[in-house]
Formats: sequence, structure tokens, C-alpha cells
Amino acid sequence: MIEEKLTKIVEWTRLKIRIIINKDISFYFYEREIWWASLGCNIGFEEDGKNEKFERPVLIFRKFNKNMLWAIPLTTKKKEGRFFYTFIENGKSYTIIWPQLRLISSKRLIRKMEKISQGNIKLI
Repeated sequence: MIEEKLTKIVEWTRLKIRIIINKDISFYFYEREIWWASLGCNIGFEEDGKNEKFERPVLIFRKFNKNMLWAIPLTTKKKEGRFFYTFIENGKSYTIIWPQLRLISSKRLIRKMEKISQGNIKLI
């Protein structure tokens, strides 16, 4: 278990270095958009990214400037409780994981998925 986690941390560190060095491309992103983002291999109960890019969908909750944003990780698994909120957008169900809200660099953004409705953002 520990060896597997350490291997993932090393893989994430290599990817993070590539993102830092090669990421001269800037994306135009806006609040209310859902993006795939490289969130990495994290510690404890923090949400990890998946696959080779350590990615997971995030909702852009607040854009501070072209480089920084508040991202809320999403899951397609329904979770209940006061720290989760499930919504449906374009026939897909997403659950927001509020405790995982974090400030990230726009360099972590990979590709845009969709933009959620004004109605859903007001409920969120």
C-alpha cells in the first residue's frame, strides 16, 4: 500500500515538473465552467486525480485572475450530507465536494467540459 502510494507520488512529481516547464499555454476560463484539472496525488483524504494526468473534474467557482481560481472537485458518485451538493447538468449528475475547495493555478487546467446553468450556480 505505501509503495503504491509512493510510486504515484513520484509519477505526480514528474508530471508536475512537466506542467511547470511546458505550460506556456494559457486557457481562457470562466466561473461556472467544469474543467478536467490535474489535481495530483495528494495526502490523506484529499481528493486525488486519476489516470496518467492525475485529473478530475472541477467546477470553477471563482476566478481571481487569469492565473488563479477556486476549484471545487466533483465526483459522479452521489454523496449525501451537508458538505456535498448534487446537481444535474445536461443529463449528467455531479456531486460537489465542498471540503475539497482549493485555490489552484490555471496551469492545472487540461480541457473544458461544459458550463453549468445560472440556476444551478445559484443553488450551489
